[in-house]
Amino acid sequence: MTRAPSSTIIAAPDSLAGRTILQIIPGLDAGGAERTTIDIAAALAEAGARALVASAGGRLVSELQARGGVWIDFPAATKNPLSMALNVRKLAKLLREQNVDILHARSRAPAWVALGAARLTRTPFVTTWHGSYKSGASVKTFYNSIMARGDVVIANSLFTASEIRRLHPFAADRLRAIQRGTDTRAFAPAAVDPARVQRLRDFWGVKHDEQVVLLAARLTAWKGQRVLIEAARRLADRGCSGARYILAGDAQGREGYKAEIERMIRTSGLEDVVRIVGHCHDMPAALLAAAVVTAPSTEPEAFGRVAVEAQAMGVPVVVSDLGAVSETVLAPPHVEARERTGWRVPAGDPDALADALEQALSLGASAREAMAARARAHVEANFSLERMCADTLDVYAGLIRAKKPRDDRR
Repeated sequence: MTRAPSSTIIAAPDSLAGRTILQIIPGLDAGGAERTTIDIAAALAEAGARALVASAGGRLVSELQARGGVWIDFPAATKNPLSMALNVRKLAKLLREQNVDILHARSRAPAWVALGAARLTRTPFVTTWHGSYKSGASVKTFYNSIMARGDVVIANSLFTASEIRRLHPFAADRLRAIQRGTDTRAFAPAAVDPARVQRLRDFWGVKHDEQVVLLAARLTAWKGQRVLIEAARRLADRGCSGARYILAGDAQGREGYKAEIERMIRTSGLEDVVRIVGHCHDMPAALLAAAVVTAPSTEPEAFGRVAVEAQAMGVPVVVSDLGAVSETVLAPPHVEARERTGWRVPAGDPDALADALEQALSLGASAREAMAARARAHVEANFSLERMCADTLDVYAGLIRAKKPRDDRR
C-alpha cells in the first residue's frame, strides 16, 4: 500500500536536528518492519535529521522518498556468509562517508553485518525485534540473538519483550518495549473515499450484497489461510451464505503453498466463495470493504499490525489467541463482553474460528457501531503512530547524548 505523505506531530528531541540515522533492512516491499522503517524515516525528516535507509529496494522506496527519507541501494537481503562478511566493510565505509550517528537494524542477516560495521566505526547500534523468530537448536538461537545485541534493543510489543528476556536475558538492561504504531489519520473511515472501496470490491469480484471476510497476510502456512478455508467450509455446511473470503497477500516465492491452498479451495467446493487476490496496495480501503477481518495465525504474532489497523477502521476482528494479541485485541475473559473489540480463538481450530466469524457477521447495526467506537478508542489510546515515533526518536537522542556505544556487547 502506498500512502500520501502526511505530517506526524512529534515532540522530537532538539539533539536530532542535523544528525544522520541509518536504518538497514533487507528490502522495502511489504510488512510491519518495512512500514515501521518508513514511518520512522518520516519522523526523523520532520525532526530535521537525515533519514537514510539501506536496503535492496522494493515497491515502498518511492513512498520513503516522498516522506523525506533517503534510499541507499545496499545488498542487505543476502544471507550468504561470504557476502555478509564483505558487506561489513562496505557498510562501515558508508557509515563513515555519510557521517552516520546511529545505525538501526531491523532484520537478522543485515543486523549481523551492522554489528560488525558498528564496532569498526564505533557507531551506536540499535536493533528492533519485529518477529517471532523460531529457535530451538543452539545455532538458530545464536543467529537470532543478534537482535538482542544492540546498545538499545527495541521490542515491538510487550509479548516480544518478554520473549527476549526469556531467550536472551543478557539484553534485559538494554531492552525497551515500543509497541507498533498505526497512522490513525490514514486508517480512519472518514479518510477513505467510498470509490476506493468499490474499486477493490469490483476487483475482488464481490457483489454489492455480499459480506467480505478478509485475511490480509503474505501467503505462508503459519498465517492461517488453511484454517480459514476449513472454517469457510464449515460455515457453508451450516448453510451460512452471503460471505466471500478474500486472501490478500503475496506468495513471495511460495508457489508450492499457493498451489496447495488453491487445491484445498477446489476440493472443498469453495471456488466461488474463497478468492486469492494477491498484494493489496490500499489497505485502508480493503479493511473498510470488509465485514470482518481475521488473522488466524498458527504461530505467535510478535505484534499483529493488521488487527490493529482493522480496529482503527472500526472493523470487527477475529484473531488467534497467541502472542501479542492479548495486548491488541480486547476480548473475554480478559475483559467484560461489553468491552470487547474483537474475538480471540484457539489457534488452528477451524470450528472455533467459524463460530466467531458467524457471530461477527451476524452483528446488528447498533452492536457493530458500539464495537467500532471501542476499537477505535483502544487503538488511539495505545497504538498511535505519534507515540511509537516519539519513543523511538527518544532512544536515538539518548544514544547521541551518551556520545559513544557501550563496550560490553556480548
